[in-house]
Amino acid sequence: MAARPLNVNVGVLGHIDSGKTALARALSTTGSTAAFDRAPQSRARGITLDLGFSCLRTALPPQLGPGPGELQFTLVDCPGHASLIRTIIGGAQIIDLMMLVIDVTKGMQTQSAECLVIGQIACQKMVVVLNKIDLLPEGKRQSAIEKMTKKMQKTLENTKFCGCPIVAVAAKPGGPEAPESENPLGVSELIEVLKSQAYLPSRDPSGHFLMAVDHCFSIKGQGTVMTGTILSGSVSLGDSVEIPALKVTKKVKSMQMFHTPVTYAMQGDRVGICVTQFDPKLLERGLICTPDSLHTIHAAIISLKKIQYFRGTLQTKAKFHITVGHETVMGRVMFFSPAPADFNEEIQENVFDFEKDYLYQEQYLSKDSVSSEENKENDQAGEVQLPKQQWALLEFEKPVTCPKLCLVIGSKLDTDIHANTCRLAFHGVLLQGMEDKNYTETFLPKLKVYKLKHKEGQVERVMDDYSVIGRSLFKKETNIQIFVGLKVKLSTGEDGIIDGGFGQSGKFKIRIPDGLKPDTKMLLTVASKKKSKGGKGDMTKEDESSKNDSAQPVAISLSFKRYVFDTQKKMIQS
Repeated sequence: MAARPLNVNVGVLGHIDSGKTALARALSTTGSTAAFDRAPQSRARGITLDLGFSCLRTALPPQLGPGPGELQFTLVDCPGHASLIRTIIGGAQIIDLMMLVIDVTKGMQTQSAECLVIGQIACQKMVVVLNKIDLLPEGKRQSAIEKMTKKMQKTLENTKFCGCPIVAVAAKPGGPEAPESENPLGVSELIEVLKSQAYLPSRDPSGHFLMAVDHCFSIKGQGTVMTGTILSGSVSLGDSVEIPALKVTKKVKSMQMFHTPVTYAMQGDRVGICVTQFDPKLLERGLICTPDSLHTIHAAIISLKKIQYFRGTLQTKAKFHITVGHETVMGRVMFFSPAPADFNEEIQENVFDFEKDYLYQEQYLSKDSVSSEENKENDQAGEVQLPKQQWALLEFEKPVTCPKLCLVIGSKLDTDIHANTCRLAFHGVLLQGMEDKNYTETFLPKLKVYKLKHKEGQVERVMDDYSVIGRSLFKKETNIQIFVGLKVKLSTGEDGIIDGGFGQSGKFKIRIPDGLKPDTKMLLTVASKKKSKGGKGDMTKEDESSKNDSAQPVAISLSFKRYVFDTQKKMIQS
């Protein structure tokens, strides 16, 4: 039996009608069941509506080791139509190397930019392909290619793909209607560049089997074939696999890789798995896995980063399209950060600590959105302190099935598809899923996210050296009893403790354990005397001014924190 070829998954991404499918066709030697716009809708409209797969086999390049062997590029043709970006996001998770296809006559367009963003999140390497060079007049072709190459280099200089190869081709000279006899231009050079960029992807056959299925069909007398790419683990003939969306388990009857029967496949491989007694109409796309290895969740905690090209702020309580696993659902977000004292703590990869306290944020903190009170003063001085890591609670409108620690992308896919704006808002890693549909009662109380509360009042008068009466901190109807024992601070520096209510109008008594300072007592006594003097009819402007100078009110500050998910709504002070 021939040795297994080394498989590298190459994503063919770009704006609609940039020639991605034609390029995949020109490159490929074998098409899989999902290749080349199989959907009637795709063929009629001339655009790719789903992920198409084909492959190219070539000799193993020198950097991948001596000896005979084959390198197989599995070409993943991703749709460029804006409304189908969720398909691209699902596909990006199975890509090792990305080809960004640019129409040389148009340059970067909205969806090419979005594909670049997805590539930065999910890919290690990229090759830019300037397609349709046959549309450039021959006399000016070389200078136009050089001009566009420089433009692309400038666009990429602040990305992880800075300095990546840029290749000019014409995948289908003459356009879609041209005869097949027309030879593509530059494709053999592109294959050499792809070989030079190929690397040994990190593959691990251990762990649970998980496969992203993108096509499902029946073969008479054989059964139902599910084709897709293995995201983790491995699978062998006779293994049981679960279709979690349907809660169905089936045995693997046979397997093929690009029309070649196999008995084993592992992470990164594209494979067709045949099972019996299963209706293909029930699963067009989705996940299959080792039985009971995926969880279906109603909410999740993720660590996240804002996508720099997204305009506007990320607001708590806003709704986003959340792509997780192989599904896109609507979800509401709540952002939170470390407590301010922990802003500089090192990032915790892939874990979430439920023992720590976290600060509720009205929006994701970034340089262009300083939302925390701690930063407002610093911001005026041009210094914005931002935490090294931030998190979000996602609450889904309907449950999703996904692996643990999977990629999460938040988007605004309802933005006008013709608007020249990036719709991808944030990306992150799912750290903790909540499987119980009553998670608000059973799980969220463990999440120690707090809000800082601050109230201001005034001292009305002195009772004695160790106590004062305060007002304006509470409403008349407030139950002051729940605030008894909380610490307050006077603007003159004294610490006090709320002792109880005073009368029926929301006034309260404060005990000052260390006693009032003489200056404070004098200030309050003067204020009290001025207040007790009747009308102002005979008071001159000078008297009024001296009253204001001497009778500055003494403010009372009450600060505490309250945990957002604490059902008892306790007030906590350090």
